[in-house]
Amino acid sequence: MTDALAGIRVLDVATLFAGPMAATLLGDFGAEVIKIEHPRGDPARGHGPQRDGTGLWWKMLGRNKKSVTLDLGHPEGQRILRRLVADVDVLIENFRPGTFERWGLGYEALRAINPRLILARVTGFGQFGPYAHRPGFGTLAEAMSGFAAMTGAPDGPPTLPPFGLADGIAALATAYAVMTALRARERDGVGQQVDLAIIEPILALLGPQLIAYDQLGELPPRLGNRSANNAPRNVYRTRDDAWVAVSTSTESIAARVMRLVGRPELTDRPWFATGTGRAAHADELDAAVNRWVAARDLEEVIREFEKAEAAVAPIYTAADIFTDPQYRALETVTTVPDDDLGAVRMQNVLFRLSGTPGRIRWTGPALGAHTPEVLGRYGIDTAELERLATMGVL
Repeated sequence: MTDALAGIRVLDVATLFAGPMAATLLGDFGAEVIKIEHPRGDPARGHGPQRDGTGLWWKMLGRNKKSVTLDLGHPEGQRILRRLVADVDVLIENFRPGTFERWGLGYEALRAINPRLILARVTGFGQFGPYAHRPGFGTLAEAMSGFAAMTGAPDGPPTLPPFGLADGIAALATAYAVMTALRARERDGVGQQVDLAIIEPILALLGPQLIAYDQLGELPPRLGNRSANNAPRNVYRTRDDAWVAVSTSTESIAARVMRLVGRPELTDRPWFATGTGRAAHADELDAAVNRWVAARDLEEVIREFEKAEAAVAPIYTAADIFTDPQYRALETVTTVPDDDLGAVRMQNVLFRLSGTPGRIRWTGPALGAHTPEVLGRYGIDTAELERLATMGVL
């Protein structure tokens, strides 16, 4: 079976997370992703947990990619990149605006080499505007989007996520943008430039906060694990010291929960009929659910909620994910052989296609492992590789 993106060639010239993760998503479905790294290596190789000096995050982020070392700050590196650009479909970069232009690698220059090229530019603040030249990371997007302001306990500070949330959302958006541009190229025959600012995709997913402020002058409060739109919605501790999350986004589910926990009379109250009405009485609803859950062990809580057809889930750690039967059925976690670590388990591809499923062909490779293979396609032989290495270009 041919991979869905077989024949699509991607140059991943980005570092760390949003841009490289977008390339990973494309590689998972068959695109040939050529990872261009500085001879010192992508910083992601040393980011996060390591085993015996091997970066574990890199093993996931670098999967299905071919590693080629190239110093783009050197004229020789720029010359080689131009040769590669003539033969690729997509280039993903995340340098500060103006850097590629200073190197003679701006969109107009690259388009002159390859009119079908899609240049995806992923930066903190976009290619123009007063903040364009600031250094930008996902944390700043989580702050500026309103996410941090609405996250956390009511009496606590704004709260940032403990992982690259904005980067991950931007990666998904970048992959979507690239696929959209590829479809347009299929129709029109020419490529285009993608300008993606990390501050924007997370903002798009934060619900009606902007239109609510525009029309009502309202700002979303920090509610901890509660919701302003429905109740009960919270996390609750079981008798055996586990935690469960309960969600009641519809009146019928909320009514089932109240009957299950022994408070059916609450469903007759006028305020119970709307999500905002229930949210206004969250203290009373939470107290009822909390008492019921606290008197039972996790296994019984899950079983009884399922019998009542009410929405519940245990609060998991990574250890629980490995053993969960639903994740096992979906093969959400897969085992991949690795040259450095033996076999490793990691998240599988993002979704299942019935005809052209994605796959993990290999984990993040050694630095420069594919330099001879890839550059050899362009007539760069062993002697030339040695010369470039001596110059520090590779």
